[in-house]
Amino acid sequence: QVQLVESGGGLVQAGGSLRLSCGASGRTFSNYAMAWFRQAPGKEREFVAAITRSGGITYSTGSVKGRFTISRDNAKNTVYLQMNSLKPEDTAVYYCAADSLYVTVTAGKAAYWGKGTLVNVSS
Repeated sequence: QVQLVESGGGLVQAGGSLRLSCGASGRTFSNYAMAWFRQAPGKEREFVAAITRSGGITYSTGSVKGRFTISRDNAKNTVYLQMNSLKPEDTAVYYCAADSLYVTVTAGKAAYWGKGTLVNVSS
C-alpha cells in the first residue's frame, strides 16, 4: 500500500501562486509514476500533470501549460505542483495519484490516490 497526503491548498487571488505537495509513504516512492488531477464543483475529475519515476519526463494538460510545473524529490518521497498565474477556473480539489506505470497514472487509473486539497482562486 501507498499512502498519499496532499497539502498546500488554500485561498488565493487570481494571478497568485501556490505550491501543492504530496507526501508518500508505505512503499519505495521512486518505483511510482505520479500525477496530479483536479475536480471542480459539478465537473468530472480531470488530468493536470504527470511525472515519470525518475522525474525525467513530465507532461501537463494544455490549460495549465506554462503556468503549472510538476516535480518530485525522491529523497523526500514528495511530488510537487507549482501553480503560477492562477485563474478562477483553476478552483478545484487537487488530488495526487501514484501507480507503477506512467501510462496508467496519466489515464486516471492509478492504484493509489490521496484525499485531496482544496484550491480556491478568487477573482
